[in-house]
Amino acid sequence: MPPTPPGPPADAPGDPYAPVRTRRYAGLLLMAALLGVPISAIAFGFLALVSELQSLTYAELPKALGFEGTPSWWPVPLLGVAGLLVGLVVRRLPGGGGHRPAEGLVSTGAPAAVDLPGIALAALVSLGVGAVLGPEAPLIALGGGLAVWAAGRVKRDLPPQARALVGASGSFAAVSALLGSPLLGAFLLMEVSGLAGPMLGVALVPGLLSAGIGALIFTGLGSWTGLGTYSLSLGDVPAAAGPGVAEFGWALVIGVAAAFAGTGIRRLSLALQTRVERRTVVATAVMGLVIGGLALAYAETSGREGSEVLYSGEHALGHLLAESAEYSVGALLMLIVCKSLAYCASLSCFRGGPVFPAMFVGAVGGLALSQLPGLHPTAGFAMGIGAMCVAMLRLPMTSVLLATLLLGKEGLTVMPLVIVSVVVAYVITLRLTPAPVDRGGPEAV
Repeated sequence: MPPTPPGPPADAPGDPYAPVRTRRYAGLLLMAALLGVPISAIAFGFLALVSELQSLTYAELPKALGFEGTPSWWPVPLLGVAGLLVGLVVRRLPGGGGHRPAEGLVSTGAPAAVDLPGIALAALVSLGVGAVLGPEAPLIALGGGLAVWAAGRVKRDLPPQARALVGASGSFAAVSALLGSPLLGAFLLMEVSGLAGPMLGVALVPGLLSAGIGALIFTGLGSWTGLGTYSLSLGDVPAAAGPGVAEFGWALVIGVAAAFAGTGIRRLSLALQTRVERRTVVATAVMGLVIGGLALAYAETSGREGSEVLYSGEHALGHLLAESAEYSVGALLMLIVCKSLAYCASLSCFRGGPVFPAMFVGAVGGLALSQLPGLHPTAGFAMGIGAMCVAMLRLPMTSVLLATLLLGKEGLTVMPLVIVSVVVAYVITLRLTPAPVDRGGPEAV
């Protein structure tokens, strides 16, 4: 009789795909699909409300007060009052208004249900009056929190791992169409959460399902209401020639410049955040006045709209690329300085996400450099977006996809340049960032 083959070692890992073969996993997929419908509808309503608040505060309110158009000084008092309101929400309501955007996009899990009103209110006030932040971080938090709360009402003994997957699925649904593609939103959340290894697919599939359903809901609601999808997109993109030696050189330059600029923005915003938290309400109001003052300074010195300094910049990217020839080098440089400083002030105390302002600052920087020989505006635009995004977010795959998928077919042409600029910016950013100190380990010899 032949000997029995040896079994697997005692410490051999189990089958990582075993959960997929269970009925519980099928039920989890069904729950993700069902939750994706209402959560994506709520996310759509949140974005519609932000858009309405922006129109109300900067167009309808000045008109109602008898002004011909919006005065250039208007953002100063408006953002001061908004800062006061956000400071009160952060100080008084549970959850502190959500995550601190100066700390980047980090995975903290789904917030508790009691925290959701404060998160929504702080984000609505911040985004509705022109703080230089995007809606992605609040949507991720609200989607995850609502999904976990709803799942808990249906099944109170939901295991912790299942709760985490349900929360992630809710976040996927909430940002499904915001970045222009549900797949791009999935990559963003995948990198933020740190998922890796064989369990990646197991954890990612429910989220992908929710994202796909959410994108359909966004599209359907946008068509039905006539409000659009609030999705990141560009209009006509100038054709770019194949990359040349000079543009690869520019990719190195842009990567280095973005790494230093992004590190500076992060350090300044964190330093401001430390000071703001000493007197949250008053200091947030002061930061609002600073943001409004920067918009006023840009409008008075450049002769352009101060609104270019405000908001996330998501909906201004297409206009910026299409009309880049109308900007002087001085106007572009002034826009970079004012937008970056307003970005720092917003990150320090208001509530929102860091993605879209990073894209806008990088795009303006790339277009400014394209005034020099050897760099096509479309290539500079894309490389600036990718390099600044990775400098601020430290998510290399998402940064490459953001910069290239946004440009459609031209994105394939410039993708090699974007990859080089992103890699350079990513490596230098990590080199400029101090390593965390391990205070619990043995001392180095």
